[in-house]
Amino acid sequence: MSTSVRFSPEIEERLDRLARETGRAKSFYIKQMVEGSIDDVEDCYLAESVLERIRAGKEAVHSSAAVRKELGLDD
Repeated sequence: MSTSVRFSPEIEERLDRLARETGRAKSFYIKQMVEGSIDDVEDCYLAESVLERIRAGKEAVHSSAAVRKELGLDD
């Protein structure tokens, strides 16, 4: 699968220099960066989405006391 990305001229130049000086393709570094940070990006954006649903009353919220009671951990 292929995806196209546009970078600012500054980022493009940095990638060019990195690729030139290391002998690797820019795509190698872009792939490394995406794979290395996708978990953090997902956490951030998905958390924002859940928070929006909570604020809109569209997502159930449970207190820790209620969860402990439901699971029989209140002892």
